[in-house]
Amino acid sequence: MNTEAKEECLICGAPLEYLDEDVLMECSVCHKQENSKTRCINGHYVCNECHTSGMDRIIDICLHEDSRDPVVILENMMSEDFCHMHGPEHHVMVGAALLTAYKNAGGEIDLEKSLSEMYRRGKTVPGGACGFWGACGAGISAGMYMSIITDATPLSGAAWGLSNQMTSRALERIGSAGGPRCCKRDSYLAVEEAVRFTWEKLGVMMRSHDITCTRSDRNNQCIRNRCPFYNPEV
Repeated sequence: MNTEAKEECLICGAPLEYLDEDVLMECSVCHKQENSKTRCINGHYVCNECHTSGMDRIIDICLHEDSRDPVVILENMMSEDFCHMHGPEHHVMVGAALLTAYKNAGGEIDLEKSLSEMYRRGKTVPGGACGFWGACGAGISAGMYMSIITDATPLSGAAWGLSNQMTSRALERIGSAGGPRCCKRDSYLAVEEAVRFTWEKLGVMMRSHDITCTRSDRNNQCIRNRCPFYNPEV
């Protein structure tokens, strides 16, 4: 991997391109073949499994956290080598950080069981969902968090409503910031909204703090001053 290039292709650092239709791709790492709309301009493709290799450490990381601030927990995961500038790992990390902070703030959940469920659900949301599904995976992850802590199912009443409201509010914040996507920005926005929503609806107060981005120099598509977390000195 070209470590001097801004993060795009994990093989060569070149920009990614999004195709009009699915094309059969061969993963440049494991050589598995699957359909995808995404590849780098040099033809490299990395499947979701290889892109998120090492992400299973999320559960252990969270089980050793004692912070009530989900952004602190999220930042610790973002600093791990399994986390890239963009990618589907964020679809697990957002919910995992929220579950952990919720537990540390007095929320009554079995954290290990909840994190395992978050990992299982979050991995099903593919990279590119923000553009192709019209629903950012970070926002969906916040909804999964709410679903897990309220034991929601498709047949639930209040819990079903809370889970969908949580996703809606997270996506509203993310969508209002505008594109193109930034998995860091969208994760921060989803977590901020989840902290507010959890206090409003469940009375559990997680901590929060002002967020300043430290990674904008690694993002070719950074929206700079339009981002609420942008730091021009980075």
